[in-house]
Amino acid sequence: MAEPDREANRFSARAARYARVGANVGGVAAKMAGQRLFGASGDASNAASLAAALGGLKGPIMKVAQLMATVPDLVPPEYAAELQKLQSAAPPMGAAFVTRRMMSELGPDWRSRFGSFDLKPAAAASLGQVHRATSLDGASLACKLQYPDMQSAVEADLKQLQLVFAVQRRMSSIIDTREIEGEIGDRLREELDYEHEAKNASLYRSVLESVPLVRVPAVRSDLSTKRLLTLDWLEGENILNFKEGSLEIRNRLAVAMFKAWWHPVAQIGVIHGDPHLGNYSVFSEGGEPAGINLMDYGCIRVFPPRFLAGVVDLYYGLLHGERDRVVHAYETWGFRRLSSELIDILNIWARFIYGPLLEDRVRTIADGVKPGEYGRREAFSVHQALREKGPVTVPREFVFMDRAAVGLGAVFLHLNAELNFHRMFQAEIEHIEFDALTARQSAALSAAGLPPAGA
Repeated sequence: MAEPDREANRFSARAARYARVGANVGGVAAKMAGQRLFGASGDASNAASLAAALGGLKGPIMKVAQLMATVPDLVPPEYAAELQKLQSAAPPMGAAFVTRRMMSELGPDWRSRFGSFDLKPAAAASLGQVHRATSLDGASLACKLQYPDMQSAVEADLKQLQLVFAVQRRMSSIIDTREIEGEIGDRLREELDYEHEAKNASLYRSVLESVPLVRVPAVRSDLSTKRLLTLDWLEGENILNFKEGSLEIRNRLAVAMFKAWWHPVAQIGVIHGDPHLGNYSVFSEGGEPAGINLMDYGCIRVFPPRFLAGVVDLYYGLLHGERDRVVHAYETWGFRRLSSELIDILNIWARFIYGPLLEDRVRTIADGVKPGEYGRREAFSVHQALREKGPVTVPREFVFMDRAAVGLGAVFLHLNAELNFHRMFQAEIEHIEFDALTARQSAALSAAGLPPAGA
């Protein structure tokens, strides 16, 4: 069979899998509804069934599934554990198909614009695959080429997400997920636009240029389009390769991770919303691990300065026992109809997230907790309390801030880092002036060609 025919059959098979997965997810959802699993007790066999239904797709819905697993108590623990096992891995495009896709993005003479281009992918993910290449002057490049028909694939996935969330809302009114659903949809659609991602990468390169522990690849705009993103290739190793390294090395990498995520938050109010292991690697200098490469800028969240003011107010409110300031922070974020009981419940989760930042001592991020169990006990406590005192609507801006905190916490646990997180956080926020932050954010977004926060 000719390769174009094989490729056509491969992507036809993908379309058929979407149909099957839709039916499978619907079947599992119906089963969950019958047994009232959402908002009640979980069941390991049904959790495995849902993971199997989603895993049969190996497409962008993997991102949705993994994200759902990181939102506290959005699904029962059994489901979260299964969803976290899923890996994004779409079937790779073959050489002939890649050639046609590159021609459609850069024109029939596309090969003449590279010194070399490896038609075999170096990595495959949910929305596209990465190819190694060199520029005409010999520089190493990473070319991320989007799979065809991803717009329709993402919309199909989001319909499945709507189904799962609809079942969740029928079975439990404890957490209103409509804002969460909207936020996930907006960010996933945004990831389809590689021109937007290129602007995000330029924004991060600018804000992190003063942080030597973190490297951000430069964008090659002349070799990029809406569906093709070409960046400098950054050499690095998987961070988990250093789990058994010396405490000095593990701490250095943990500090780099902390700065990569929270320095941009404090400086210009943006956060990398996807702390997935595939989105960073470790670079070395002089044969020693020296810091991290931060990659993949599809899921970047720009926060209005008022949201960041809430982050700081909640921190200081918890630190000094100022309940009025804590309440003001929640209201700033968009939580509504807050009773005294609901505030106490929200504080369970807040004290978990902020806990390491409140204690002025060297410690792990969560003493005695395994990475896969990070936040599980606190989420269960919140869920149990909300059954009596809820419901609560989670504001959409909270979703990716929370996801980043949980994801980073898991990395710190993998590294078993021992740091004074309080002093690291204080160093980032203690000189924040929100009028100045607003001006910096506006200037940085404009320079990168991005719209203002909230636009």
